[in-house]
Amino acid sequence: MAEAGLTPEAITALFTRSDGSYAFARWGRPIAPVVFGVEDDTLKVIKGALEAVVTLAGHEMAETDPELGANLMVFFCRDWSELVQVPNLDRLVPDLGPLVARLEAAEANQYRIFRFDAGGGIKASFVFLRMDTHLQAVSADVLALSQVVQTILLWSDLAFRDRAPLAIVDGHTILRPDIAGLIRAAYDPVLPAVASDPAHALRLFARLQKPQ
Repeated sequence: MAEAGLTPEAITALFTRSDGSYAFARWGRPIAPVVFGVEDDTLKVIKGALEAVVTLAGHEMAETDPELGANLMVFFCRDWSELVQVPNLDRLVPDLGPLVARLEAAEANQYRIFRFDAGGGIKASFVFLRMDTHLQAVSADVLALSQVVQTILLWSDLAFRDRAPLAIVDGHTILRPDIAGLIRAAYDPVLPAVASDPAHALRLFARLQKPQ
């Protein structure tokens, strides 16, 4: 049976952006991560979360990406202004200065950028986290899992505003079973890596009906 709570309408909403467009994409190549600004212990937690979610999806990781070297870059900072001091980051992220200004003005604590291949699949992602009071209060494993889940697919910019992708069960934070099932379905080789037609959500729903 389908995971509880994920109706076709709910799935559609998870990939419908604030401008009304349906936009779905998954990674089209193995994920080669690099993390900046954290201690080794936290680095291990992040890579562990990534490995768990990638395994769930049936996708792959790699030491390096042949085109980019690393294609998932995660940056931790105390202040957004630190980003403009990262060597060559402005080459990877066009208009870095104006972006930093917008993040400062919005008092944001996280931001994600995706890059896409010729077919529309995800080929790279940049994750920026400003460790404000709120994020500092979140444990490393919870923060890592949350960020990985939000990077494994191109979700709507509104997807998790009302309900987080994680849940607490018996005192432990886990990936919500319905979201886990959806990630698994999204990487089914039978389905396309990219979709802009809301009918795609019905195909995702149909995959959730299949016994696991």
